[in-house]
Amino acid sequence: MPKARILVIDDEEIVRISCERTLVPEGYEIDTAASGKEGLERLEKGEYDLVLVDLKMPGMSGIEFLVNIKSRRPEQKVMIMTGYDTIEHIVEAISSGAAHYLEKPFTPDTLIERINEVLCIEI
Repeated sequence: MPKARILVIDDEEIVRISCERTLVPEGYEIDTAASGKEGLERLEKGEYDLVLVDLKMPGMSGIEFLVNIKSRRPEQKVMIMTGYDTIEHIVEAISSGAAHYLEKPFTPDTLIERINEVLCIEI
């Protein structure tokens, strides 16, 4: 049984692959999506313990995705990933309902640590 089901949404394939390569050996079940729209479609079909979503994506930003999903599923845990780590972005993400944020580039250890914090998993 997996520790948790996680959906990773990022327009960069390398980010999706690296998250999957880091998290699957740690016992997480991972699904990925290349856009906010695709992520919303995946969420309509299944339940996830956590969604990791990139802040800056074409079409639908991570904040737009966050606001959209929180309006339908207020309990859904969402973590924003960003290469644009400014106070304004962090405040916007947290005030919009993000459980946490993750600055890119991140190490595998940092990724696992943040996920465990958000999901309250003891190491």
